[in-house]
Amino acid sequence: MDELDYEKIVTLYHHDLYRFAYNLAGNADDACELTQETYYRLLSNERQLRDPTKIKAWLFTTLYRVFLGQKHRSTRFPHVTISSVEHELPALTPEIVNEMDGLLVMEALLEIDEHHRTPLVLFYLQNLSYREIAEILDIPIGTVMSRLSRSKVALRDHLAAHAAQRNMSNRVPMNQRHSESQ
Repeated sequence: MDELDYEKIVTLYHHDLYRFAYNLAGNADDACELTQETYYRLLSNERQLRDPTKIKAWLFTTLYRVFLGQKHRSTRFPHVTISSVEHELPALTPEIVNEMDGLLVMEALLEIDEHHRTPLVLFYLQNLSYREIAEILDIPIGTVMSRLSRSKVALRDHLAAHAAQRNMSNRVPMNQRHSESQ
């Protein structure tokens, strides 16, 4: 096997790999750590890469497995967040969508559980095919499609909840309006 050009690999894939790591981890520090560990494994385990033409899939698969390993280890010291979810959400109208920005969508994306968020990130942010996602996550293509469908619904629900919360915070109670006008 020809020797890999590591600088070229980093140049070609670093941005996408980091974005994927950020979407998994939810913060820049952990994303950097995941990306660095992936490159370390490439350098130290080059022989594991059987087909150099599939370097992108190998990098994403390795990063995902590193993430899962870290997540598994963190179960010994869990970080617990308490959140409440509204059961009845208003419809997400086109007007509300037009008012939203990318940051809001990324925050809502991080609220979706990891095994649904990952295929969504790989498909929409990394532009990977169903087949590539299935290979990276080591799941059937049908499962990829199912998780994408469920994750889109979950993302819509989170965005609608945020929009409803924002609309509620912008409203002034009737009794307060009356007292201000006097």
